[in-house]
Amino acid sequence: MLGSNQHADKVYQLTQEKSAGASSPIAASWRRCLTRYGLTPEEKRDPHRLTEAEFQEVLGQSGHVVEEASGELDWLFGMVGRAGCCIVITDSNGVVLDRRGVSGEDKEFRDLGLWTGALWSEASVGTNGIGTALADGRMVTVFRDQHFLSSNIGLSCASAPVRDHVGRIVAAIDISTARRDASEMIMPVLAQAARDTAGRIEVNLFRRAYSRARIVLLDSQSHSGSALLAVDRDDMVLGATRAARLALKIDDAMIQSGIPASDILSESRDDRSADLLAAERAALRRALARNNGNVSLTAQMLGISRATLHRKINKLNLHGE
Repeated sequence: MLGSNQHADKVYQLTQEKSAGASSPIAASWRRCLTRYGLTPEEKRDPHRLTEAEFQEVLGQSGHVVEEASGELDWLFGMVGRAGCCIVITDSNGVVLDRRGVSGEDKEFRDLGLWTGALWSEASVGTNGIGTALADGRMVTVFRDQHFLSSNIGLSCASAPVRDHVGRIVAAIDISTARRDASEMIMPVLAQAARDTAGRIEVNLFRRAYSRARIVLLDSQSHSGSALLAVDRDDMVLGATRAARLALKIDDAMIQSGIPASDILSESRDDRSADLLAAERAALRRALARNNGNVSLTAQMLGISRATLHRKINKLNLHGE
């Protein structure tokens, strides 16, 4: 690990170069810290700490996020907490809302600023996992001297943004360690754990926002379990997570204009669309058979309107079967 003066020199040198390394996400963050925020790498700068009144106001605004994240933080702490890691969740500005840690290490992390009420934005403390993940809107790992401030180069952190039911960033999950024996090889493991936890929180937030809707999980290997649709009793899409929006190429305007779930799912240009239609056709045939072809009873059993069921029957060519 570099000394404080060596680290500062490295920051100044890399941000002035035009090499491939100088165009990395870390270098881009360093430049923001120098030019946009007016920070210098050699300064000793602790995270800004909110007053109790300020913190309670922030916590009130993000209380639903903390509530949906609590169980996931417990799970994550059970996975990595005993390895000398501190786990925090912040709001969209980087204010620590809640944390998990081993009590014997609390003083060290409190002194470092990884505590409730501390602000970990880039503008506050330069390049760091939380602030840079929020600034870039993506998963970030920052290993030791990749931090901007020399005073933070003893930390290593992996952070992932958390998005709400319409795709807005509302929080960040961070795993940090100050262990001297932590190697860079552990960072991908921590990154995956943070990413998975963020995805589960997003699912919780989505289900909370659409608690009365039917939730459909997209069958897609290219997206995590957070690719979800919320569908009403008439088969109309009410909402979609960011992963689902990317997979299906839909946006708020399309959702508000009205999209039948069966239509948009059948528009997926791969073999899964045919499998989905075949499964739906078989399910409707079974339901109609159980009700001796009575459309009204079948619609009631499926929780959809008669009009919606008639559309499905016509679309799947089930007349006379």
